[in-house]
Amino acid sequence: MSECRVAVITDSTSYLPAGWAREWDIDVVPVQVVVAGRPYDETDDDQALQVAEALRDWKPVTTSRPSPARFLESYLRAIEHGAEGIVVATLSSAMSATYESAQLAAKEVALPVRIVDTRSIAMGEGFAVIAGARAARAGGSVDEVAECVAERAAAARVYFYVDTLEYLRRGGRVGSTRAAVGQALQVKPLLQVHDGRVERLEQVRTAGRALARLRDLAVEAADGRSRVDIAVQHLGAPERAEALARELESELPEARVVLGTVGGVVGAHVGPGMVSVVVAPADPES
Repeated sequence: MSECRVAVITDSTSYLPAGWAREWDIDVVPVQVVVAGRPYDETDDDQALQVAEALRDWKPVTTSRPSPARFLESYLRAIEHGAEGIVVATLSSAMSATYESAQLAAKEVALPVRIVDTRSIAMGEGFAVIAGARAARAGGSVDEVAECVAERAAAARVYFYVDTLEYLRRGGRVGSTRAAVGQALQVKPLLQVHDGRVERLEQVRTAGRALARLRDLAVEAADGRSRVDIAVQHLGAPERAEALARELESELPEARVVLGTVGGVVGAHVGPGMVSVVVAPADPES
């Protein structure tokens, strides 16, 4: 961590691109994914591959929030490096008890800790974390940094496509009857994160149409702004994600488009083949 007065911490479901956490002095607390009884930290190098392979083979995959002790370890590292305050950004509390773990750990330290429920996930959370880290590096107070995180998270739009409804059914996101009908009709659902929860947005009949619709949704979310930040992320679908990223670079030439993967925690609920797009207004200081 740097000598910023405010330390910035997030959980692993922010899925920051490689090197970003180190560049911005962000500590990442891993959420766990359990594959056929074997636990992995989501920060482990091979966990996403293990999850994708297990899901394809219909092996059991579950997830587990970080314990308060894991957050406390992160807080103590921040204090050791001279932090005078801490801001923590977590994935939506409607999706995970990670936020609760961060709160419990905060009771064990004396310095100010602000925990922001981003009501989002993936780079909807990640872009917000970067905004907070930038504010901390500029000398912002704990409250100012937390406000930056909350505002940028609220401004982000998160859309994603899944190959099958089955994994969502297993996670309780859709009912068994709807999933069975969807499979019979080969429906390809498009979903969004709205107010911290996953909601069905619309559905199409083919993967190609779904990805084209993701492109259109991202352009609409840009809302005429020439400078936006866009993240295209996937699980086990690099060709689809790369093609979508190229199209968005063409449609929005002044946007910053980053390409990456999601980890096993999201993967366990959406399955391989998932492609997501996150659009956030560009940070004015970037």
